[in-house]
Amino acid sequence: MKFIVAFAALIALALAAPVDEKDAQVLKYDSDVAADGYSFQYDTSNGIQHQEKAELKNFGDDVVALVVRGSYSYTAADGQVYTVNYVADENGFQPEAAHLPKA
Repeated sequence: MKFIVAFAALIALALAAPVDEKDAQVLKYDSDVAADGYSFQYDTSNGIQHQEKAELKNFGDDVVALVVRGSYSYTAADGQVYTVNYVADENGFQPEAAHLPKA
């Protein structure tokens, strides 16, 4: 019985070990591209998740640009998961995250 418990613990530890970056695999990928924007989402085996959506926005006077919203998260070397939410629009790239300094 002790052997089975120890073996199960060893298997659980091996499965929980971080994946080497060069060996990471894409676990999920979805993408949609249209004339007026795009969206995508992916997850990798090393814990990275990224999703993004862009839409054309008319700013008037024949000025049209993409407005992008998204987020990504990753597990850092310290074991903490960091998440960044962002918008890129007429005001530039605007990231927000608990670990980023505030202006």
